[in-house]
Amino acid sequence: MQLDFAISALVTLLVVVDPVGLAPTFLAVTEGLPDQARKSVALRAALIAGAILIGSALIGDWLLRALGISLPAFRIAGGLLLFAISFEMVFGARMRREGEVAEQAVEEHVRNIAAFPLAIPLLAGPGAITATVLLAGRAGRDLLLVGLLLAVVVFVALASFVCFAAAGRISRLLGLTGNIVLSRLLGVLLAALAVQFVVDGIRALIPA
Repeated sequence: MQLDFAISALVTLLVVVDPVGLAPTFLAVTEGLPDQARKSVALRAALIAGAILIGSALIGDWLLRALGISLPAFRIAGGLLLFAISFEMVFGARMRREGEVAEQAVEEHVRNIAAFPLAIPLLAGPGAITATVLLAGRAGRDLLLVGLLLAVVVFVALASFVCFAAAGRISRLLGLTGNIVLSRLLGVLLAALAVQFVVDGIRALIPA
């Protein structure tokens, strides 16, 4: 069970965050910065996003209870949200939207581009936060599963830093066609995961 949960959490967060797909956006946001500054921005963005997702994993379930929202209802809503994100990925709308956010950030001379738009909303956006809360709900009070989830979040944050640090190489390696194909494939996979979240929520709400 632990291995299945770890694999599910890893695939879900990697697909939702999509650090490889965000490499071109990172290059656009940090255009004109020296290599050392880019690495500093990449590290800060990964740390901020990781902290947000860890906080979501630890207090997300408590927050739902405080608001009177059941976990099955949140699973259904979260699944629908993730499905909408996967729809955008498959049809290319997400890449265009991320590019527009990056361009707007540069034009407005945002002081801390590591926090916005890199950490929020690109890395730790609504989809990633929702997925983390759903996974934390699946873990329940099992400390081992919660620990595995936190380890996965740390790994995803580390992967984001590595992809941002090597953004130039990744962009040249994949090229425009490679980025598009990768985004479409990940979108289909995320759609399947989103449907599974909805099915699990419906099963929990409806008696056997």
